[in-house]
Amino acid sequence: MSDLKTLVLNDLHVGLAGKMVPFAGWSMPVQYPMGVMKEHLHTRAAAGLFDVSHMGQVILRPKAGMAALVAGFEAMMPVDVAGLAEGRQRYGLFTNDTGGILDDLMFANRGDHLFVVVNAACREADIAHMRVRLADVAEVEEITDRALLALQGPQAETALARLVPQVAAMRFMDVGVFGDTWVSRSGYTGEDGFEISIPASGAEAFARALLEMTEVAPIGLGARDSLRLEAGLCLYGHDIDETTSPVEAGLTWAIQKARRAGGAREGGFPGADRILRELAEGPERQRVGLRPEGRAPMREGTELFAEDGTPVGRVTSGGFGPSQEAPIAMGYVATAHAAIGTRLLGDVRGKRLPVTVAAMPFHPTTYKR
Repeated sequence: MSDLKTLVLNDLHVGLAGKMVPFAGWSMPVQYPMGVMKEHLHTRAAAGLFDVSHMGQVILRPKAGMAALVAGFEAMMPVDVAGLAEGRQRYGLFTNDTGGILDDLMFANRGDHLFVVVNAACREADIAHMRVRLADVAEVEEITDRALLALQGPQAETALARLVPQVAAMRFMDVGVFGDTWVSRSGYTGEDGFEISIPASGAEAFARALLEMTEVAPIGLGARDSLRLEAGLCLYGHDIDETTSPVEAGLTWAIQKARRAGGAREGGFPGADRILRELAEGPERQRVGLRPEGRAPMREGTELFAEDGTPVGRVTSGGFGPSQEAPIAMGYVATAHAAIGTRLLGDVRGKRLPVTVAAMPFHPTTYKR
């Protein structure tokens, strides 16, 4: 007997000949007959439909007013929650007392409550964490009767607007509630696109309506990973975890001025001592982009060395970048070796092969600002 959870759209994926694999406790489509390479390139050229219903959807409803809820949620992360306008979404990071990352997430201000989307692998822990930390200020409501779809690519707006015309007016990180359809203009591919929360009862009809459009193809986890890697986006549990700080991870753009030294609400979040110190002095290691020479990919766990043989770090994500037509990777290296253009060596099956520190994203983003 399998203990894997099944998606609301499981029968649709199986009917589309999706190859189902275990992922974060769920049975998920890793690819369809088109194959990972073509799925990746289709998303970059047109529009790809991803089922991300394994992710946790949570509503935080205030017990004693929005101000108390916002202050409580802000105390969990080094992010400006109070400054987020209604109808807008922001990237967040739950940190621990040592400045590591418990999870990365998205949260939206929907006027009289906050809507939060967390990673599947951290879903139970995150919800428990919020219930403890926000016990006095929020009802933490896990949403279990809705699917979550992502429609990504340059033709995503054209496709989705046929079903939800209001999305054409949205810009990157806007959120909207259109009847029982909840939409954010965001995603995990580097492309323009949307994440769409819909009642489970109507999810299959909605997905099929999109898939009937010539622009839209179903996309699995394999291409989702290569797309996010080209976009330089972190995967929790690989590129970020409880030992990596937001500063080491190159996520300082997510720490707004209000929470930094001298800001209106400086510190006051778990791990503030380390995170503010690293912002001021720099971290000992940094997440960097990596371009291996040749065709051999450098995958997660590949050890990295300076040209003199000194160990300097390791790869945390790596593979082939279909849009780059070359292998790409990211990982952590000692700050002295983190400058773009630095030549390093990666140990691939006992051979030390050349790799160069490179700028990220590898593929330019196309968000609608």
